[in-house]
Amino acid sequence: MKTIKIRLTSIEAVRDFVEVVRQFEGDIDLSSGRYVVDAKSIMGIFSLDLMNPITLTAYSTDENCDKLIESVKAYIVE
Repeated sequence: MKTIKIRLTSIEAVRDFVEVVRQFEGDIDLSSGRYVVDAKSIMGIFSLDLMNPITLTAYSTDENCDKLIESVKAYIVE
């Protein structure tokens, strides 16, 4: 399991992000406050507060998590 902070700033960014994460197996969640949604769900993502960074949590092997993080590095905030 790995956790990172990301920011999705536009409709296009959400669409592109979902296209990327759908390529990976395993559960990938996004959370904002007490709300947790499936990162592969566009509608779920739009139910979150996207004005602030959100937390991505990937539940998979370390190798798969590392590939996922590399694929979404454009959205990572520090």
